Amino acid sequence: MHRRRLLTFLLAGVTLPAPFLAQAAQTVLAARGWRHDGKMRLVLDLSGDVRYQTFDLEAPPRMIIDLHGTRLAKALNDASLVGAPLKAIRSSDRGNGDTRLVLEFVEPVDSSSFVLPPSGDAGHRLVLDFKPKSAPATVAAAIEPAAPAVVAQTTQPEINRRPGQRDIIVVVDAGHGGKDPGALGANGEQEKHVALSIAQMLAARINRQKGYKARLVRNDDIFIPLRKRVDVARKYNADMFVSVHADAAPRRTASGASVFALSEHGATSTMARWMADQENSADLIGSKQLLNLKDKDPMVANVILDMSLNSTISASLDLGGIVLDSVGKVAGVHGERVEQAGFAVLKSPDIPSILVETGFISNARDCQRLMDMRHRQSVATAIFDGVSGYFGRNPPAGTYLAEAKGNSVA
Repeated sequence: MHRRRLLTFLLAGVTLPAPFLAQAAQTVLAARGWRHDGKMRLVLDLSGDVRYQTFDLEAPPRMIIDLHGTRLAKALNDASLVGAPLKAIRSSDRGNGDTRLVLEFVEPVDSSSFVLPPSGDAGHRLVLDFKPKSAPATVAAAIEPAAPAVVAQTTQPEINRRPGQRDIIVVVDAGHGGKDPGALGANGEQEKHVALSIAQMLAARINRQKGYKARLVRNDDIFIPLRKRVDVARKYNADMFVSVHADAAPRRTASGASVFALSEHGATSTMARWMADQENSADLIGSKQLLNLKDKDPMVANVILDMSLNSTISASLDLGGIVLDSVGKVAGVHGERVEQAGFAVLKSPDIPSILVETGFISNARDCQRLMDMRHRQSVATAIFDGVSGYFGRNPPAGTYLAEAKGNSVA
């Protein structure tokens, strides 16, 4: 909004529109840190909901955090914050209302971040977790409970982790990003921000559950081609791929959540075909190349591809049904079944993949709820409950969860 228009609103005594208020400057009120077994959790207490992005640098190892439309109430110079693995913390005003934090580490670290909505006496928070890369690759309990509503409840029997008892890898894809805003709400709300927020919450919830590990396709506002998103899932040898969206529809009355899986033979409905057409802004990838079948006889390659794809689609439909049932309890459902269409981002022939439309940003009621951080957290938790329910029934061989299930049966 231009300054002249803002001045007109103020002079006229008119209430500013909700989208403008949502972008009002926020404040980092305080920073708190905890350490345990070489790991660290840093919590930034915030005056309200903020958008942020992070990226890592090397030599020396650093993490950059850009807080959009946010300022510091006071310098983050509390001596208690500095200590292994954190070597130093600096901040700067970027001149456009944003604040940049630079965290320098003693050694390279693995990091994760997520936002928490108000809970009890606590307000909005940005949580940052750090663990030295040299630390054992185990799933650690949270150093400080994030919030009573989202603390992981582990009901699996405790057993000693043996070599080969790997974590289940779930790759979480936040739809759109960067130059691709995705669908737009009536007041300019952008799908890419909603998708990223829910994806980050989902990844954080997955990482709090013993036996699971989440990987985000994007953790900031950047554009990633569809084929590259599938490449990320393959890079991490994912057991599952979940793409998070909040799309628009031709009819503004369309509302509720939907779940989609891949189809080889056309869409299962007009809406599914329309959705796939909207999402497929990049060329569909070649599944044969993904399975590395270039050295196979063409007929053999097609048979292998068909067998693998049919099995993967079947698993995706099972997964999608459980997730749809779970998310529907929070956001309602647009349809009673998992739809299918030729979504490019789901075209991995050997990784069960679903696309979750968390609501329609083109629907006034859905959009209002999608702007609510508490609702986003509820949706993320519901998606995780569906994922957990699926793997509770079908734990991959060699994983901690498979071993735990075997022990409980024994």
